[in-house]
Amino acid sequence: MITVWGGQTSRSLRVVWLLEEMGLPYRVRQVDMLAPEKDLAWLAVNPGDFLPAIQDGDVTMVESVAILEYLMGRYGPTPLQPKPGDPAFPAYQQFLHLGEAGLATLMMVPLVSGFIAPAAERDNWGARWARGCVERRQILVRRQLETAPYMAGDTFTAADISVSYALRLGANHAGFPLTDAEQAYLARTTARDAYQRAYARSHEGVAA
Repeated sequence: MITVWGGQTSRSLRVVWLLEEMGLPYRVRQVDMLAPEKDLAWLAVNPGDFLPAIQDGDVTMVESVAILEYLMGRYGPTPLQPKPGDPAFPAYQQFLHLGEAGLATLMMVPLVSGFIAPAAERDNWGARWARGCVERRQILVRRQLETAPYMAGDTFTAADISVSYALRLGANHAGFPLTDAEQAYLARTTARDAYQRAYARSHEGVAA
């Protein structure tokens, strides 16, 4: 049984979504990142203290996109991951990683500044720089959506799991506006049954 350590708004949603798409058995262990005292069992899994992490037998992994690649590689093949010879593979690979490295990671700077920094420091140089970087990288997503319904073309892949999470994170928590095309894209990806199940599972045991 695969154990996913996560939280209701964390990148663990990517992992749970993929597991639902692939029909793999798993369980979720919630981690309260704001708890005054850290869960020692959690720190034993990831002493870096960031979500998500998985345990799969003797394997322990962190970093959401790396976990997606591990699960697809170990339990695939799956249409969520085009083969290297597939014409869709380059776009798939690019957007799989853009969703984290180019979008979600940079979004965290203005997000955290806005919620945690003292009022006088929220609109800081670093937050403004990161916001500009994200806005430029969103152009790549928007350009792709001008020619295809999904990040790798006509078919939903794990790249859409990666990018969809980032777009929702930015829009819901960091004030990044979405175009009509991006909103329609999110409507398509999050309407999937696997996403709906993943969202519900990610919130199990969380107080309202």
